Amino acid sequence: MSEVIRTVAKPPENFESKAWKFMRYSGFLLIPLVWGHVLLQDIIVGVHQIDLDYVAMRWASIGWRIYDTALLAFAFAHGVNGIRQVGEDFIHSPRGRRILNWALIIFWVTITAIGGIALIGGVAKPS
Repeated sequence: MSEVIRTVAKPPENFESKAWKFMRYSGFLLIPLVWGHVLLQDIIVGVHQIDLDYVAMRWASIGWRIYDTALLAFAFAHGVNGIRQVGEDFIHSPRGRRILNWALIIFWVTITAIGGIALIGGVAKPS
């Protein structure tokens, strides 16, 4: 009986394979971030108990600000990548797809940076 050795060629890494991996990793990281947020905000604290004082107390800790920024960045990146997938279904030219990809990356970085700066930088106290 002879042994059959099967080899599988690994395709080269390109943008699509990296985006596919990112969707899986970001989705995996989103699960504890989102459920932690839901558990704390909706179950432990309760949505009717959240007011400006609670938000100020929570944002007094840099850890919660980083947590909220990570939640924003991963959730928004996950959504933007989904929009990119839909756009790829309708845009067939390579140039159009390249423009779409760059526009969405710039959009994601801009909105995430604004949100991150607002979350981590916090609100200035009036004098």
